[in-house]
Amino acid sequence: MAVKPPQNMPLVYCIVLNLNGRKVIIEALVSILKMNYDNFRVLVVDNGSGDGSLALVKENFPEIETIENSENLGFGGGNNIGMRHALAKGAEWIFLLNNDIVVDENLLTELMYEAVKDVHAGALGGKIYYHDEPNKIWFAGGGINFFTGLTYHRHLRKIDTRQAERVTTSDYLTGCAFLVRASALNKVGLFDVAFFPSYVEDADLSLRLRTAGYKLLYVPAGKLWHKVSSFSGGGLTPLKTRLKTAHSLIFFSRYARWYHWLTMPFFILLGSVVFILQQLAKGNWDLVKALLTGFVEGIKKLNRQHRQAR
Repeated sequence: MAVKPPQNMPLVYCIVLNLNGRKVIIEALVSILKMNYDNFRVLVVDNGSGDGSLALVKENFPEIETIENSENLGFGGGNNIGMRHALAKGAEWIFLLNNDIVVDENLLTELMYEAVKDVHAGALGGKIYYHDEPNKIWFAGGGINFFTGLTYHRHLRKIDTRQAERVTTSDYLTGCAFLVRASALNKVGLFDVAFFPSYVEDADLSLRLRTAGYKLLYVPAGKLWHKVSSFSGGGLTPLKTRLKTAHSLIFFSRYARWYHWLTMPFFILLGSVVFILQQLAKGNWDLVKALLTGFVEGIKKLNRQHRQAR
């Protein structure tokens, strides 16, 4: 049974970003609307879908607010449109949710119970499982290692044996289910669209929140299930490899201190060599090409940003 937050619960805007999610978004919205928190609204932001999924949402959920973007603005750009709308409507908290999830009915209640207890909580996230393996963990808090140049999900692919059952701070929170305080967004800003179309923008916003003095909390009692990577095609794909490589390079170049660079290049090179050898052994030439292309794209974006900053 869920813990009940205090009365006069803050208004939460749940923003579901959609891009060609016809096969997944209905199940996601059905579960979201069943959440037992008493003061939330749902907004679907469509990022230029061409599969009729927005019309399907309007037909099945006329009570849900919608915004239709004429093109794909990416994860950050699309969610920024929704967050500006929510802030203008007086939202005190904003809950970003993927369109390929199924949530427990207690999810928002459990997160908000922790949110209202701690004035320093800037953002919160729950325990996320694989949808097709509902007891296997996909996310139980996030880690960032600046000495190795890695971001990672804690307890990734581990069977849940209640090994991550305490509310703890997290280095970053995944944008798959990201509950953030509106006043914190007003202070640090929204997503950086430099990470177009997706990947690593959630870590970037998380770091800005932490730098501003806010805590990021992992709340294991808040549970949901993720149909992993509908956007990238699922699993390890060339698109995902390229984007994560390029955007990770930008992220670590932005936030690493001088002493991190004493070790980080070595670990990035070592990890890349191991990855290339593994994929070549499997005949995955497209993944090798995507990794190398990602490095080139990341360096080009960094050079462009440096020129613009002058």
